[in-house]
Amino acid sequence: MEIPYVVKARPDTGLFNAKVGIWLFLASEVMLFGALFSAYILLRVGADPGSWPQGLLNVPIGTFNTTVLISSSVTVVLSWAALKMGRFNTYRKYQAITILCALGFLGIKSFEYRDKWTHYEIWKTDGTRVTGHIEGSPYFWNTATLTKKKLDQIMFAPDARHYNDPPAEHHVEAHAKHEFAPVKTSDIKRLSAFVPSHSTFFAIYFTLTALHGLHVLAGALVIAYIWGPGARMWKTDPERYTNRVEVSGLFWHFVDLVWIFLFPVLYLL
Repeated sequence: MEIPYVVKARPDTGLFNAKVGIWLFLASEVMLFGALFSAYILLRVGADPGSWPQGLLNVPIGTFNTTVLISSSVTVVLSWAALKMGRFNTYRKYQAITILCALGFLGIKSFEYRDKWTHYEIWKTDGTRVTGHIEGSPYFWNTATLTKKKLDQIMFAPDARHYNDPPAEHHVEAHAKHEFAPVKTSDIKRLSAFVPSHSTFFAIYFTLTALHGLHVLAGALVIAYIWGPGARMWKTDPERYTNRVEVSGLFWHFVDLVWIFLFPVLYLL
């Protein structure tokens, strides 16, 4: 028995089955990310005044990644429009750009993650706090690491953001010149990289961006399959193939929309 409305739209709704399915799925995704955004808002509003970290994310990189994703949304639409006009080769070119944009976004995000894993904050015993880099750029060090390695001191290059004193200009210049200075272990109350255990902010940052990154990866894999092995359907059932491209494009637009909310909330506010 043939399943109705697999290719043709229902006359009453104007939607074919897969389109109904993707809209229902996206509704559940809205609830997922909506809950996480709500948690972020409540935690930030409830934070003590002046305690919420600011200026610890790379705004230029985030802005560039935003441009990459918006560009990929444009190429998704253009690829679908090319199929509607029967231009398969043009579709392949635009969708290849979409896949490259997805890989570029993930590559840039991995670079940003690496910077967070090698960027540290020191809580000193005198009550001051300073951010910067440890010589050699080790990953995931903390206070227990200093004890385990039996270090009397670490070489640290300050890189001011929000908490630091003296003024930020001095520290940025020092870090640019890689001027490392010794910090005694006995003067360190707590040491943490910018990882989820650092603070509530970074716990939220990694939860939201990693979950979004998984959605980017999943969307790119689906698009790549339709673009590659799944393209055989274009010869046997072009209308259904075009519908598949449209459905995958709707998911991709949702992924881009989530990032458009993530970027200002995490990077700018």
